[in-house]
Amino acid sequence: MTSPTFSRVAVIGAGTMGRGIAHVAASSGAAVHLIDADAAAAAAAKDQIDGTLTRAVAKGRVTEDDRTSILEKIVTSDDRIGAVSAADVVVEAVPEIMDLKRSLFAEFAANAPAHALLGTNTSSLSITSIAADTGAADRIIGLHFFNPVHIMQLLEIVRGEETSDATVAAAQAFASQLDKEAILVRDVPGFATSRLGVLLGLEAMRMVEEKVASAADIDTAMELGYRHPMGPLKLTDLVGLDVRLAIADHLHAELKSPRFEPPQILRDMVASGKLGKKSGAGFYSYDA
Repeated sequence: MTSPTFSRVAVIGAGTMGRGIAHVAASSGAAVHLIDADAAAAAAAKDQIDGTLTRAVAKGRVTEDDRTSILEKIVTSDDRIGAVSAADVVVEAVPEIMDLKRSLFAEFAANAPAHALLGTNTSSLSITSIAADTGAADRIIGLHFFNPVHIMQLLEIVRGEETSDATVAAAQAFASQLDKEAILVRDVPGFATSRLGVLLGLEAMRMVEEKVASAADIDTAMELGYRHPMGPLKLTDLVGLDVRLAIADHLHAELKSPRFEPPQILRDMVASGKLGKKSGAGFYSYDA
């Protein structure tokens, strides 16, 4: 494995996306600090990465030596300042709460090395707003990964109003190191992917609500008729109905368009605890 350009990566947030980002960063040869306010959650995330790698070894996709090497590169803790202060790249992957993200990026700007790339994995919040009042808006950029991160090839790079050319170039180089195909998008509500993906998902939900067809048949229509690898309702279950609802509400408020108004079926399912795969039920049922 060649020496990576970005050799030290701090991933803040050890949820589904954070652990996926840590996985691919370590696979690129970088030393990774996976940080969560709950140190036990960070350790559990590393165990889940181990499970993913173990299954990949069984299928012949990676070697046992690769698995061992990747895991050795990931250190978990709750020491956010320590990790950030030694990083070439900081990737934030915490919940979609603007105040939380702004607070974190002010902390990153104050503690990360001057050369460090500061990225947020937000799927819908404004990069410009996240970067405001940090004193480092030129260094902050959107690095929107897709789940599961170790499989999905796309990295959506989102440029804020004050993001510098040098930061964009660094983000593109980081994408290349991770073997991701990058697209560059202007900082507008929903960017490119969330705006299109949510719109398709909401229309599929309305079709279920109107009894146009079953969820399975709607998904099959998109998978076989349009070659989508996963139908919009299966994808909603994977992402989480609560996450989709939050993004749709945000886009509806920002874009003032009825196209993004969440259908009642989505609100009702979230209210009843049907959040998708993580809760065991959504548009489909899942084994516990």
